[in-house]
Amino acid sequence: MTPEETCAAVAAAVTELASHFMLAPDTYANAMSKGFEGMDFYVAGRGSALGDVPGDVVAAAFVFFNPETIVAAWDRTASLVPRHEAALLFAAAGHDWADAHLPDDLDCARLAELAGKVEAAASPAGAPIFAGWRTLPEPDADRPKALALHRMNALRELRMARHGGAVLAAGLSPQEALLVRTPYMAGLFGWAEPYPEVEHCKEAWAAAEESTDRAMSPIFAVLDKAERTELAEVANAARVATAR
Repeated sequence: MTPEETCAAVAAAVTELASHFMLAPDTYANAMSKGFEGMDFYVAGRGSALGDVPGDVVAAAFVFFNPETIVAAWDRTASLVPRHEAALLFAAAGHDWADAHLPDDLDCARLAELAGKVEAAASPAGAPIFAGWRTLPEPDADRPKALALHRMNALRELRMARHGGAVLAAGLSPQEALLVRTPYMAGLFGWAEPYPEVEHCKEAWAAAEESTDRAMSPIFAVLDKAERTELAEVANAARVATAR
């Protein structure tokens, strides 16, 4: 399997696996004890990988969200906990979700090892949340499910950053790109109706997706051919298991 083939084979797993904990009710129920309400925890937790920065910086890194929504949520959470603690709480929510939901018969230690090789070799250029996430402490090796999720989320942050750049380079607005790919998420991302027509944007979005794959593919060259095949197999096994 080539790096390009590997990139295509794992794209869905990279995008989807960590997203489950970000949408899980328990993630937000547990955060309520710290004073977070609703999606504010997502904004504060994910954004705090950047440090204690202005809300406009967080909105810029989130790319596909309505900036006003992100800035408002960021400002509301400023006094709840220190930003670094918010990042740790968010990461811990992912770790706990992985411990509870990744199957016992999946070789999560191997997934963590392979994803870790790719993560460590990747350039953080143009991917600020990825860079910040890599500075957070990882789960210990005796929590292989949590460690695998942690490293897969790093790759997710990298891919999201690469995709954001590709979308903008294709001449699409973040809102247009979101409406092409996942229109049912528009409200959650802070965009209010009425939505613009995006049928004419589909070709440009497809081109942006291809550009994203071209930008991501080189990072898989750090693995040999057998490792790339193994990564695709175990990552997709995790994706299938958690999709159920």
